Amino acid sequence: MQRNKLLFATALTVLLTLGFVATSVIGYFVAEDSLEQQIAEETLPLTSDNIFSEIERDLLRSILISSLMAHDTFVRDWVVEGEEDPEAIIRYLAEIQQKYETTTAFFVAESSRRYYHPDGVLTTVTRANPADAWYFRVRETNEPFEINIDHDTAEPSRLSIFVNYRVEDEAGEYIGVTGIGLAVETVAGLIESYQRRYGRSIYFINREGEITLRGSGYDGPERIQEQPGLARHAIRILTSPSTDFAYERPGIGTTYVNTRLIPELDWFLVVEQRESSANARLLNTLIVNILLALGVTALVLLTGGWTLRNYQRRLETMATTDRLTGARNRQALEVLFEQARRLGRRHDQPISIINLDIDHFKAINDGHGHQAGDRVLKELVDTVSSQIREIDTLCRWGGDEFLILLQDTDADRARLTAERIREAVVRRHGSPQDEQGEEAWTVSQGVAQCRENESLDSLIHRADKALYRAKRNGRNQVAVAEPG
Repeated sequence: MQRNKLLFATALTVLLTLGFVATSVIGYFVAEDSLEQQIAEETLPLTSDNIFSEIERDLLRSILISSLMAHDTFVRDWVVEGEEDPEAIIRYLAEIQQKYETTTAFFVAESSRRYYHPDGVLTTVTRANPADAWYFRVRETNEPFEINIDHDTAEPSRLSIFVNYRVEDEAGEYIGVTGIGLAVETVAGLIESYQRRYGRSIYFINREGEITLRGSGYDGPERIQEQPGLARHAIRILTSPSTDFAYERPGIGTTYVNTRLIPELDWFLVVEQRESSANARLLNTLIVNILLALGVTALVLLTGGWTLRNYQRRLETMATTDRLTGARNRQALEVLFEQARRLGRRHDQPISIINLDIDHFKAINDGHGHQAGDRVLKELVDTVSSQIREIDTLCRWGGDEFLILLQDTDADRARLTAERIREAVVRRHGSPQDEQGEEAWTVSQGVAQCRENESLDSLIHRADKALYRAKRNGRNQVAVAEPG
């Protein structure tokens, strides 16, 4: 063991020496020669990717919110009941807009073609109105939603990115469109942030080459076809999903360009960087690299310690994870509960726990064998994991009993989570799955919110009592422990 450590330390020392010498001697020359390639193939694409990722993130959030609205039973029931209370849907949209801080929220009912908005019924969509073409496009599509950029019906001067989500009743019949709008100004703010951070010119163009969105630093014409030097690349930009090149700009010098199509917006993102600014940053980077090289010795020697810690983490994972299901085990939950409680005290956040048990699990084992029982346990973990957040913890407490630790969650929200889990189990496993008569199964759950200074054992005991109450009441139920 000692010999291996010595060999490892020697290898790291040699690696350090060679790396430092090589970096010091050839670093600057390589950087200078590869500046253009670095900008074209790394720097600008990375900026483009970062902006694209943040736009995708905002769009994904908007899609999720719109999906929740489209599948909300309140919306479906309200339409099916004949839109009798317009104020109900208006309040609902206002709450969505306020809760998720969206630019707008809307619902258009197929039966009446009314456009509902937090401010009331704004209009009635018709085929004769070109501004309403989006509705009939969504109505005829087979896709669950579409993203488009349009003027806000509530504020026509404002341009927004809309997520239009189809709403269908329980029979799958189309009954309307709902969704939210994301202000284009949000993307403009993102452009300003990246321009300040990286010193690059960033803007968007449409399929015709017109500048649709820009930062304050943009000083060019309204169309790229009118930009000196860039005009001859216009066709290449507008016909390619992505491209990169350099061109000479009169009075400025070489400018590097990276473009990419954002399909959701049907716009092209254009990122430009001037060679002079790149050279200045390159020199600063080289100076910083030389200073950083002085710390390489310590960093490399610490690599060995990091490697050992990595193996230790793997061992800890093995020690805290249930081997059969992949859920956390008892030891892990005890530690995570203490962490969650400390965090809850610091931020004044409640924590709750769900005690979950498979109904008639012994009958499954006896009737179908332990392999079938193991499969049911794994299926349960998969189902529950799909219904809880990443910050929540699913633990196998023993046998067919599981505990779910919910952070920043009171008893009411925990009950809703438990109901969502119960419904998912019924939907996936509540009826025989194949012709061989695979056993159908359900779950019963007990919910308890942690009291101040309450121990884990006490909390589990109260959740356990609620669980048994759910079983006594007929199983496939959720029961909540008494508060206080």
